[in-house]
Amino acid sequence: MGNRKELSGQVVSNKMDKTVVVRVGRMVKHPLYGRYIRRATKFKAHDEKGLCQIGDAVRIQETRPLSKEKHWRVIKILNAKSVPKETEGEPKQNSSTDTQ
Repeated sequence: MGNRKELSGQVVSNKMDKTVVVRVGRMVKHPLYGRYIRRATKFKAHDEKGLCQIGDAVRIQETRPLSKEKHWRVIKILNAKSVPKETEGEPKQNSSTDTQ
């Protein structure tokens, strides 16, 4: 068995149970004009613990088919995009209302 492919991408959806959609970008040279164009492919990847959030940079690895469309699994969260959580009981602090 050879080495399994590994790709890096960004999580664009985590609404499924134990599954995330990862967008992997690449640059392709235009055949006529020679300019490089951005192209992207979306892969469904297995996230066993459900830790991935939208916007996270992740590394995925090829694996055996886990379902009809899921053939990748998340092996590492490279850059977690932290979302600040507000406390529910307190109103938002607005700096423009504070006068000194």
